[in-house]
Amino acid sequence: MTPLFIGSGVALVTAFDRDGKINFSKFKQLIEFQIANGTDAIIVCGTTGEGSTLTTDERLSLFESAVKIIDGRVPVICGTGSNSTSFSLSLAKEAEKLGIDAHLMVTPYYNKTSQSGLVSHYYKLADNLEKPIIVYNVPTRTGMNIKPETYKKLSYHENIIAVKEADSNIAKLIKSLVLCENRLDFYIGNDDLISVAMSLGCKGVISVIANILPSFTHEMTITGYNGNCAMCAKMQKKAMDLVECLFMDVNPIVIKELMNRCGIEVGPCRLPLGTTDKSINDIIDAMIKEYKGLIELELKNM
Repeated sequence: MTPLFIGSGVALVTAFDRDGKINFSKFKQLIEFQIANGTDAIIVCGTTGEGSTLTTDERLSLFESAVKIIDGRVPVICGTGSNSTSFSLSLAKEAEKLGIDAHLMVTPYYNKTSQSGLVSHYYKLADNLEKPIIVYNVPTRTGMNIKPETYKKLSYHENIIAVKEADSNIAKLIKSLVLCENRLDFYIGNDDLISVAMSLGCKGVISVIANILPSFTHEMTITGYNGNCAMCAKMQKKAMDLVECLFMDVNPIVIKELMNRCGIEVGPCRLPLGTTDKSINDIIDAMIKEYKGLIELELKNM
Protein backbone atom coordinates (compact mmCIF):
# COMPACT_ATOMS: atom_id res chain seq x y z
CA MET A 1 0.00 0.00 0.00
CA THR A 2 1.38 3.38 -1.00
CA PRO A 3 0.97 5.93 1.84
CA LEU A 4 -1.21 8.96 1.19
CA PHE A 5 1.80 11.03 2.24
CA ILE A 6 5.09 10.61 4.05
CA GLY A 7 6.40 13.37 6.31
CA SER A 8 4.65 16.42 7.72
CA GLY A 9 0.99 17.21 7.20
CA VAL A 10 0.02 20.57 8.63
CA ALA A 11 -3.20 20.86 10.63
CA LEU A 12 -3.80 24.26 9.08
CA VAL A 13 -5.32 27.08 11.11
CA THR A 14 -8.34 28.87 9.68
CA ALA A 15 -7.74 32.60 9.33
CA PHE A 16 -10.54 35.01 10.24
CA ASP A 17 -10.85 38.73 9.62
CA ARG A 18 -11.89 41.33 12.18
CA ASP A 19 -15.56 40.61 11.53
CA GLY A 20 -15.11 36.92 12.25
CA LYS A 21 -15.47 35.86 8.63
CA ILE A 22 -13.07 33.50 6.89
CA ASN A 23 -10.12 35.37 5.39
CA PHE A 24 -9.72 33.50 2.10
CA SER A 25 -6.83 35.62 0.86
CA LYS A 26 -4.88 34.77 4.02
CA PHE A 27 -5.94 31.12 3.65
CA LYS A 28 -4.32 31.07 0.22
CA GLN A 29 -1.18 32.73 1.57
CA LEU A 30 -0.93 30.16 4.36
CA ILE A 31 -1.20 27.28 1.90
CA GLU A 32 1.45 28.73 -0.39
CA PHE A 33 3.69 29.29 2.63
CA GLN A 34 3.32 25.66 3.64
CA ILE A 35 4.02 24.26 0.18
CA ALA A 36 7.01 26.57 -0.33
CA ASN A 37 8.47 25.24 2.92
CA GLY A 38 8.12 21.56 2.07
CA THR A 39 4.93 20.51 3.85
CA ASP A 40 3.78 17.14 2.52
CA ALA A 41 0.01 17.42 3.00
CA ILE A 42 -2.55 20.07 3.92
CA ILE A 43 -5.27 19.24 6.45
CA VAL A 44 -8.25 21.60 6.29
CA CYS A 45 -10.89 22.01 9.03
CA GLY A 46 -9.35 19.69 11.56
CA THR A 47 -9.18 20.52 15.26
CA THR A 48 -6.58 23.23 14.68
CA GLY A 49 -8.67 24.55 11.79
CA GLU A 50 -11.65 25.05 14.13
CA GLY A 51 -13.87 22.90 11.93
CA SER A 52 -16.37 22.44 14.76
CA THR A 53 -17.20 26.17 14.77
CA LEU A 54 -17.65 26.46 11.01
CA THR A 55 -20.94 26.09 9.20
CA THR A 56 -21.31 23.37 6.59
CA ASP A 57 -21.15 25.96 3.81
CA GLU A 58 -17.99 27.46 5.29
CA ARG A 59 -16.30 24.09 5.49
CA LEU A 60 -17.20 23.23 1.92
CA SER A 61 -15.98 26.64 0.76
CA LEU A 62 -12.63 26.01 2.45
CA PHE A 63 -12.40 22.52 0.92
CA GLU A 64 -13.12 23.91 -2.54
CA SER A 65 -10.65 26.75 -2.12
CA ALA A 66 -7.90 24.41 -0.90
CA VAL A 67 -8.37 22.04 -3.85
CA LYS A 68 -8.13 24.91 -6.34
CA ILE A 69 -5.11 26.55 -4.68
CA ILE A 70 -3.13 23.35 -4.19
CA ASP A 71 -3.98 21.98 -7.64
CA GLY A 72 -2.55 18.54 -7.01
CA ARG A 73 0.80 19.65 -5.58
CA VAL A 74 0.20 17.87 -2.25
CA PRO A 75 -2.75 15.88 -0.88
CA VAL A 76 -5.77 17.82 0.39
CA ILE A 77 -7.16 16.08 3.47
CA CYS A 78 -10.41 17.47 4.82
CA GLY A 79 -12.04 17.18 8.22
CA THR A 80 -15.41 15.62 7.47
CA GLY A 81 -15.91 13.73 10.74
CA SER A 82 -18.83 14.19 13.10
CA ASN A 83 -20.63 12.55 16.00
CA SER A 84 -23.45 11.79 13.56
CA THR A 85 -22.69 9.09 11.01
CA SER A 86 -25.36 10.33 8.60
CA PHE A 87 -24.23 13.96 8.77
CA SER A 88 -20.60 12.98 8.32
CA LEU A 89 -21.50 10.89 5.29
CA SER A 90 -23.49 13.73 3.77
CA LEU A 91 -20.68 16.26 4.31
CA ALA A 92 -18.05 13.84 3.03
CA LYS A 93 -19.96 13.15 -0.18
CA GLU A 94 -20.23 16.87 -0.88
CA ALA A 95 -16.52 17.26 -0.16
CA GLU A 96 -15.67 14.50 -2.62
CA LYS A 97 -17.50 16.38 -5.38
CA LEU A 98 -15.00 19.20 -4.85
CA GLY A 99 -11.98 17.00 -5.57
CA ILE A 100 -10.47 16.37 -2.15
CA ASP A 101 -7.93 13.56 -1.77
CA ALA A 102 -8.91 12.06 1.59
CA HIS A 103 -11.08 12.44 4.68
CA LEU A 104 -9.90 13.03 8.25
CA MET A 105 -12.72 11.59 10.37
CA VAL A 106 -12.68 12.14 14.10
CA THR A 107 -14.28 9.61 16.42
CA PRO A 108 -17.84 10.42 17.50
CA TYR A 109 -17.85 12.80 20.48
CA TYR A 110 -20.33 13.64 23.24
CA ASN A 111 -22.73 10.78 22.41
CA LYS A 112 -19.55 8.74 21.78
CA THR A 113 -20.08 5.00 21.20
CA SER A 114 -18.73 1.55 22.02
CA GLN A 115 -15.76 -0.04 20.25
CA SER A 116 -18.15 -2.10 18.13
CA GLY A 117 -20.07 1.09 17.39
CA LEU A 118 -16.84 2.66 16.15
CA VAL A 119 -16.33 -0.19 13.72
CA SER A 120 -19.92 0.12 12.45
CA HIS A 121 -19.54 3.91 12.15
CA TYR A 122 -16.34 3.81 10.13
CA TYR A 123 -17.41 0.85 8.00
CA LYS A 124 -20.65 2.64 7.10
CA LEU A 125 -18.65 5.67 5.99
CA ALA A 126 -15.98 3.68 4.17
CA ASP A 127 -18.56 1.55 2.36
CA ASN A 128 -20.25 4.62 0.92
CA LEU A 129 -17.35 6.92 0.06
CA GLU A 130 -14.91 6.92 -2.84
CA LYS A 131 -12.02 8.72 -1.17
CA PRO A 132 -9.95 7.07 1.58
CA ILE A 133 -10.44 7.69 5.28
CA ILE A 134 -7.91 8.63 7.94
CA VAL A 135 -9.37 7.71 11.33
CA TYR A 136 -8.70 10.47 13.88
CA ASN A 137 -8.32 9.44 17.50
CA VAL A 138 -8.04 12.35 19.95
CA PRO A 139 -9.41 11.17 23.31
CA THR A 140 -8.61 14.36 25.23
CA ARG A 141 -11.06 16.22 22.98
CA THR A 142 -13.73 13.58 22.39
CA GLY A 143 -13.83 11.35 25.46
CA MET A 144 -13.55 8.39 23.08
CA ASN A 145 -10.41 6.27 22.69
CA ILE A 146 -9.83 3.63 20.02
CA LYS A 147 -8.34 0.37 21.25
CA PRO A 148 -5.61 -1.46 19.31
CA GLU A 149 -7.96 -4.38 18.71
CA THR A 150 -10.44 -1.97 17.11
CA TYR A 151 -7.75 -0.60 14.83
CA LYS A 152 -7.11 -4.18 13.74
CA LYS A 153 -10.76 -4.58 12.73
CA LEU A 154 -10.75 -1.26 10.92
CA SER A 155 -7.54 -2.16 9.07
CA TYR A 156 -9.30 -4.83 7.04
CA HIS A 157 -11.42 -2.29 5.16
CA GLU A 158 -9.60 -1.24 2.01
CA ASN A 159 -10.96 2.31 2.17
CA ILE A 160 -9.72 2.93 5.73
CA ILE A 161 -6.07 3.60 5.05
CA ALA A 162 -4.58 5.42 8.00
CA VAL A 163 -4.86 6.74 11.54
CA LYS A 164 -4.06 10.07 13.09
CA GLU A 165 -3.17 8.90 16.59
CA ALA A 166 -3.35 11.72 19.14
CA ASP A 167 -3.28 9.45 22.18
CA SER A 168 0.13 9.80 23.87
CA ASN A 169 0.18 6.17 25.05
CA ILE A 170 3.27 4.79 23.30
CA ALA A 171 2.69 1.21 24.46
CA LYS A 172 -0.73 1.36 22.82
CA LEU A 173 0.77 2.74 19.62
CA ILE A 174 3.27 -0.12 19.47
CA LYS A 175 0.52 -2.70 19.99
CA SER A 176 -1.62 -1.06 17.32
CA LEU A 177 1.24 -1.14 14.81
CA VAL A 178 1.84 -4.82 15.56
CA LEU A 179 -1.82 -5.83 15.28
CA CYS A 180 -2.43 -3.93 12.04
CA GLU A 181 0.59 -5.49 10.29
CA ASN A 182 1.07 -2.58 7.85
CA ARG A 183 -2.58 -2.59 6.74
CA LEU A 184 -2.94 0.88 8.29
CA ASP A 185 -0.51 3.77 8.09
CA PHE A 186 -0.08 5.67 11.34
CA TYR A 187 0.50 9.43 11.62
CA ILE A 188 1.26 10.80 15.06
CA GLY A 189 -0.94 13.68 16.18
CA ASN A 190 1.31 14.86 19.02
CA ASP A 191 4.14 17.22 18.12
CA ASP A 192 6.09 16.18 21.21
CA LEU A 193 6.25 12.55 20.05
CA ILE A 194 7.37 12.88 16.43
CA SER A 195 10.81 11.35 16.93
CA VAL A 196 9.43 8.44 18.95
CA ALA A 197 6.67 7.76 16.45
CA MET A 198 9.01 7.83 13.47
CA SER A 199 11.41 5.42 15.17
CA LEU A 200 8.50 2.98 15.58
CA GLY A 201 7.54 3.06 11.92
CA CYS A 202 4.91 5.79 11.62
CA LYS A 203 4.66 7.51 8.25
CA GLY A 204 4.62 11.06 9.56
CA VAL A 205 2.85 13.65 11.65
CA ILE A 206 -0.27 15.77 11.37
CA SER A 207 1.16 18.78 13.09
CA VAL A 208 0.27 22.02 14.85
CA ILE A 209 3.81 23.37 15.10
CA ALA A 210 4.14 23.08 11.31
CA ASN A 211 1.92 26.17 11.07
CA ILE A 212 4.92 28.25 12.16
CA LEU A 213 7.84 25.88 11.45
CA PRO A 214 6.82 23.97 8.31
CA SER A 215 10.29 23.35 6.88
CA PHE A 216 11.72 22.30 10.24
CA THR A 217 8.84 19.91 10.89
CA HIS A 218 9.13 18.39 7.42
CA GLU A 219 12.87 17.87 7.81
CA MET A 220 12.54 16.39 11.30
CA THR A 221 9.89 13.93 10.18
CA ILE A 222 11.63 12.87 6.98
CA THR A 223 14.89 12.48 8.87
CA GLY A 224 13.19 10.05 11.22
CA TYR A 225 11.45 8.23 8.38
CA ASN A 226 14.79 7.74 6.63
CA GLY A 227 16.17 6.04 9.72
CA ASN A 228 18.32 8.76 11.27
CA CYS A 229 16.64 8.49 14.65
CA ALA A 230 19.42 10.28 16.53
CA MET A 231 19.15 13.41 14.38
CA CYS A 232 15.37 13.31 14.47
CA ALA A 233 15.50 13.14 18.27
CA LYS A 234 17.96 16.04 18.37
CA MET A 235 15.58 18.15 16.32
CA GLN A 236 12.68 17.09 18.52
CA LYS A 237 14.53 18.27 21.62
CA LYS A 238 15.30 21.57 19.93
CA ALA A 239 11.60 22.21 19.34
CA MET A 240 10.28 21.06 22.71
CA ASP A 241 10.04 24.45 24.42
CA LEU A 242 7.90 25.77 21.59
CA VAL A 243 5.76 22.62 21.43
CA GLU A 244 5.02 22.83 25.16
CA CYS A 245 4.12 26.49 24.78
CA LEU A 246 1.60 25.76 22.03
CA PHE A 247 -0.42 23.51 24.31
CA MET A 248 -0.52 25.72 27.40
CA ASP A 249 -4.10 26.58 26.45
CA VAL A 250 -6.72 24.86 24.31
CA ASN A 251 -5.46 24.39 20.74
CA PRO A 252 -5.47 26.45 18.49
CA ILE A 253 -5.56 29.45 20.82
CA VAL A 254 -1.79 29.67 21.35
CA ILE A 255 -0.63 28.86 17.81
CA LYS A 256 -2.88 31.58 16.40
CA GLU A 257 -1.65 34.12 18.95
CA LEU A 258 1.94 33.16 18.16
CA MET A 259 1.34 33.56 14.43
CA ASN A 260 -0.34 36.92 14.96
CA ARG A 261 2.61 38.14 17.05
CA CYS A 262 4.96 37.02 14.27
CA GLY A 263 3.05 39.18 11.78
CA ILE A 264 1.15 36.43 9.98
CA GLU A 265 -2.22 37.84 11.12
CA VAL A 266 -4.56 34.85 11.15
CA GLY A 267 -7.04 36.55 13.46
CA PRO A 268 -8.64 35.27 16.66
CA CYS A 269 -10.29 31.95 17.40
CA ARG A 270 -14.05 31.71 17.24
CA LEU A 271 -16.01 31.45 20.45
CA PRO A 272 -16.17 29.51 22.67
CA LEU A 273 -12.38 29.52 22.30
CA GLY A 274 -11.03 32.72 23.79
CA THR A 275 -7.71 34.51 23.89
CA THR A 276 -4.47 34.00 25.78
CA ASP A 277 -3.89 35.75 29.09
CA LYS A 278 -0.86 37.83 30.04
CA SER A 279 1.07 34.95 31.57
CA ILE A 280 0.85 32.92 28.37
CA ASN A 281 1.55 35.98 26.23
CA ASP A 282 4.75 36.51 28.17
CA ILE A 283 5.79 32.93 27.41
CA ILE A 284 4.87 33.36 23.74
CA ASP A 285 7.08 36.46 23.58
CA ALA A 286 9.91 34.48 25.18
CA MET A 287 9.45 31.70 22.58
CA ILE A 288 9.59 34.21 19.73
CA LYS A 289 12.94 35.40 21.09
CA GLU A 290 14.24 31.86 21.68
CA TYR A 291 13.26 30.69 18.20
CA LYS A 292 13.78 33.99 16.40
CA GLY A 293 16.37 32.72 13.94
CA LEU A 294 14.38 29.62 13.03
CA ILE A 295 11.10 31.50 12.66
CA GLU A 296 12.67 34.24 10.53
CA LEU A 297 14.21 31.60 8.28
CA GLU A 298 10.82 30.00 7.73
CA LEU A 299 9.05 33.31 7.14
CA LYS A 300 11.32 34.18 4.21
CA ASN A 301 8.86 32.20 2.08
CA MET A 302 5.75 33.92 3.49
